[in-house]
Amino acid sequence: MAKKLRLIVDMDGVLADVYEQFIQFEFRESGLLMKKSEVHGTDEILAFPNGNIHVHERGFFRTIPVISGATESLEKLNKAYEVFIVSSAMEFPNCLEEKYYWLKEHFPFLSWKQIVLCGSKEVVQGNIMIDDHFKNLDSFTGRTLLFDQPHNQNSNDHSHERVCNWDEIIQLLL
Repeated sequence: MAKKLRLIVDMDGVLADVYEQFIQFEFRESGLLMKKSEVHGTDEILAFPNGNIHVHERGFFRTIPVISGATESLEKLNKAYEVFIVSSAMEFPNCLEEKYYWLKEHFPFLSWKQIVLCGSKEVVQGNIMIDDHFKNLDSFTGRTLLFDQPHNQNSNDHSHERVCNWDEIIQLLL
């Protein structure tokens, strides 16, 4: 039996709808209802007036909505690939624990061995990586899929395959 290809999947912006979370937290904090279309080309945290405050709040990472189609698609991919969720989780105090429990709640079919919460993704190796940040994909040596998000929409300077949703990922990988 052939060894499965290793698929590296980011959490924030690929599985977790960080923009929707920022929109909800910003509205709760300031009454300002922002739209994703208003923040193209701007890093997620910087796009929202209170973004840096929100990422330090208890519950921010624990209650992020799941991106449409992510759970069902990842469950299918988990059967065909050696899947690892790799997420930066060291920058903000509550992040590590909250991300772990978020993944266990929304992706119960994943083993704890498939969850890599780290500082830098530069050490990660695999065949395919799905991420929404160029900084993570640029140093990866395998096939790279750029998950479309407002902060990466103004740049086509990189050679990554752009995917807009989980249906596109399934079409490419299964």
